[in-house]
Amino acid sequence: MSHRFAAVLLAAGQGTRMKSDIPKVLHEIAGRSMIGHVAAAVAVLHPAAEIIVHAPGGEHIVGSVDGAVGAEQSRALGTGDALKAALPLLPDDVDTVLVLYGDTPFISSNTLRTMLDLRAAADAPAVVVLGFDAALPNMYGRLVVDAAGQLTEIIEARDASDAQLAITLCNSGIMAIAADRLADWLGQIGNTNAKGEFYMTDLVAIACAAGARCAAVAGQESEALGIDDRLALARAEVMMQDRLRQAAMAEGATLIDPASVYFSYDTVLGRDCVIHPQVVFGPGVHLEARVEIKSFSHIEASRIAEGAAIGPFARLRGGAEIAADVRIGNFVEVKNARLHAGVKAGHLSYLGDADIGAGANIGAGTITCNYDGIDKHRTTIGAGAFIGSNTALVAPVKIGADAMIAAGSTISRDVDPAAMAISRAEVRVVAGAATRFRDRRRAKKTKTSSEG
Repeated sequence: MSHRFAAVLLAAGQGTRMKSDIPKVLHEIAGRSMIGHVAAAVAVLHPAAEIIVHAPGGEHIVGSVDGAVGAEQSRALGTGDALKAALPLLPDDVDTVLVLYGDTPFISSNTLRTMLDLRAAADAPAVVVLGFDAALPNMYGRLVVDAAGQLTEIIEARDASDAQLAITLCNSGIMAIAADRLADWLGQIGNTNAKGEFYMTDLVAIACAAGARCAAVAGQESEALGIDDRLALARAEVMMQDRLRQAAMAEGATLIDPASVYFSYDTVLGRDCVIHPQVVFGPGVHLEARVEIKSFSHIEASRIAEGAAIGPFARLRGGAEIAADVRIGNFVEVKNARLHAGVKAGHLSYLGDADIGAGANIGAGTITCNYDGIDKHRTTIGAGAFIGSNTALVAPVKIGADAMIAAGSTISRDVDPAAMAISRAEVRVVAGAATRFRDRRRAKKTKTSSEG
């Protein structure tokens, strides 16, 4: 049997315990939505189709996952009913339907591959269920496996006997099911239960009754972790951050205080990078080798080349491209700007929508005035240029290579290479004026006090 499969992501739950106007599965962990994490794990396996089952009004959930199509579950009638909503969208030529949940962000591609491999084996079971060994099974459903190792039943804890409650292999709810049998078996699920709902867990008993084999695959307990409220969301963030920190250090980065560094799901750190305490990486950050990020810096959607040093208290965002050996100091913000090799911007500057040539020096208080209230405009600074402190560069403007801009200047027109631009109000010194000013002020204050 081939590995051609369709993935169905169940995401129709209301998530009422989240107390949020945002659908539960769109809440983020490490900069990516929960359902985004699940979809990423599936994408590695190249599904023939990816179907997201959502509640009415949840079409934007589908839009958050590239290539997915949506199926609406009009009423919340259980997981079996949700899976039934996806049937019309399944491709005719798939062998397996892989059913997952949009709120289980720790599911791994390797575990899903194991399930699919088992479905593709010569003696393929018709249903493969992902289980996990729980130290405290509590109210999890149990996977009942017979002496031959075949899965015979999924029993809910409230319906289990004492012997069944002793089972530690618990149900994750994630299943790989023979596509050609799915519609028939879903039609046999009943709703004679307290909630009047159709439960996907009944598929195992139905399949066994039809003479089909079922099997269980054991994964990690964390892979089945569902996020139902803000406390669980916070705990999941801690778990994810710990994984990302360990991965970064395993690849050769130094985190001086790992617990205070926060990553996004896609952060890339090169070998021998050094990350100081209290650094936050938003999505889209790529650091090459030997980059140093100092404390209290926030970096997102940026690429930083080898040997650069950033911070402390720096902010890089939205398309910052930092070349080798650049130095960015405290309270410098860079946005949609390219800083070429060896640029120095030591402190207190905003560099937005700019292209800054190799070896240029940016003085304290420099601002690229990129926005005119309607449009953004670019500033170009040539290689080796020197921009004096407290300079405003009013874009669009070009500063030539090796040019110098005097401190305190406002530059609104281009400056030729190797030229010096000075734009200041004339300084007028009036001898004795300070003394006369103070005398007048004191006299006026004395008069006001006596009249009062």
